[in-house]
This record gives sequence, C-alpha cells and structure tokens, in this order.
Amino acid sequence: MSQIRFEWREILLRDKPAEFLKISSDGTVPVLQNGDEVIQESLDIFLWALEGHEFLENYDAHIVSQNDGAFKTALDRYKYSSRHGEEEGAQARETGSDFIRYLDLILAKKPYLKGDILGATDLAILPFIRQFAHVDQDWFYAQDWHNVIKWLDEFKNSELFKSIMVKQPLWQAGATSRIYGHKRTKV
Repeated sequence: MSQIRFEWREILLRDKPAEFLKISSDGTVPVLQNGDEVIQESLDIFLWALEGHEFLENYDAHIVSQNDGAFKTALDRYKYSSRHGEEEGAQARETGSDFIRYLDLILAKKPYLKGDILGATDLAILPFIRQFAHVDQDWFYAQDWHNVIKWLDEFKNSELFKSIMVKQPLWQAGATSRIYGHKRTKV
C-alpha cells in the first residue's frame, strides 16, 4: 500500500535492547524512528505511513477516535480481566460490545466502514476487533452482529492479513535485520 522501505526490529518486551530504550521514552511498542523523528503511537505511525496516499481519503477520524478511546480501554480490561477483576472485565465486554453494535449498524448499509472498498478506517480498527473477538471466540461468534463478523472474517482470510501476520525473528543489537517493502521518500 504505502510502499515504504523499513527495518523491522522484533523485540522481547521483557528484555528490551538499550538501542530501543534510547528512542522509546516509555519503553512501549510500536515505535518508529525515521531519522531524528520518533513516533510512538500506533495510530500516528499508521497515519504517517499513509500520508499523501489516496487510501486516507476514506479515513473517518471520528470512528477511529471512538475505537482508540473507550473501545481500546474496554478491550484492555476485558482481555486482561484477570488483572482488572472479573466484574470489571464483564462490564468492559459490554462496553466493547456497544461499539461493535455501532459498527454493525454502519456495516449493515455498506460492506466497509466508509463505502464499497476496504479503507484506512477499516484497517485502523480491524486489528482491535480481532483482539476483542479472540478473547472468547465462541461468545463473540454467537452474537447477532453478523455484519461485523462477516467484515472481520473477510479481513482474517484476506491476503493482506496473511501477509502482515508473519512472525518476525527477534532482532539482536548488531545483527543484520531484514528489509521489507519499497523505498518511499517523505517530504
């Protein structure tokens, strides 16, 4: 899509390399370093990579902000209910379900969140819906949000998804890393 050449460094969070900690102020992933520029938020990296690309024409900041706000908070509490408590986990699942029902209403009218083709809004949200679904797949697939299920399953079975879900080798400081994609110059 964006045709950016980059060096992927897969790390173990329990054994963070010093080079990583030099650029990640809070020690979390993902982090992108482009020369002197450092971007530490997934959404900001996503938008940076697609800057100037026609793919962003159907980007809906409002829907994405709902995902990145209450839904992601609920996802974290639901996914890690052992840390947050079962009662809070159950409430978080209901909060997350509200957002999924909202998406289902949108998807009842069109195949993707912003129209007839997969776009930036879908790709910004789908990984989090997938995580939510995988906490308890039997429960998720028993719900009546059939449009979301169809949308998610189409994504999970797509060549795009299969191409990005490849396990990467752990990066070691001083080791040669693999290069993926093609060069694109940022202006």
